Amino acid sequence: MIDVREYLTNDQKSPFNAWFSTLPAAAAVKVSTALARMESGNTSNIKWLDGLGEYRINWGPGYRIYLIREGERLIILFGGGTKSGQSADIKRARTMIADFKAHKKQRHERGA
Repeated sequence: MIDVREYLTNDQKSPFNAWFSTLPAAAAVKVSTALARMESGNTSNIKWLDGLGEYRINWGPGYRIYLIREGERLIILFGGGTKSGQSADIKRARTMIADFKAHKKQRHERGA
């Protein structure tokens, strides 16, 4: 099993959940199915781009879920989008990942 978690901003908001909550019902089902597959260890639909994972859902407008992997048992979700907004979505995810890693490093240096 893999633990799938959502990245939270400094004000404890989830960019992934903000995106997910705007999806039409049928798309939300497809994304939920993708999350369940990741949790069960099926990561075959993830394409890796310099440490950023892009889970591709080949349905509708081509939904994407952006994530990173931390160790063997943890995936952290940073957001989602569609094929048409892919470039902007990747840029936004990379910004959040940099923030996540900076805060993780600070916590480690403080011994937290």
